[in-house]
Amino acid sequence: MIYFNQITMLKNVIAPIQAWLISQGRCVADGQPLDKGKKEKRKDGTFKIVHSCGRIYIYDSKTKKYRRALLEEV
Repeated sequence: MIYFNQITMLKNVIAPIQAWLISQGRCVADGQPLDKGKKEKRKDGTFKIVHSCGRIYIYDSKTKKYRRALLEEV
């Protein structure tokens, strides 16, 4: 049985790695470049990117940064 403390500890290890991958423009699941995903321009000027693994990201062309999409953005 996995306890809450073990899950929290695992998240604390994984989160910085995922943040580093996104800052490099790579998918947190498979490490592939995000710029190869399907892009859709949004009304606010950002791009919705659907990666080949199914994860959805938002790319802000002004700041040139990626982030994971929120549920309401999907």
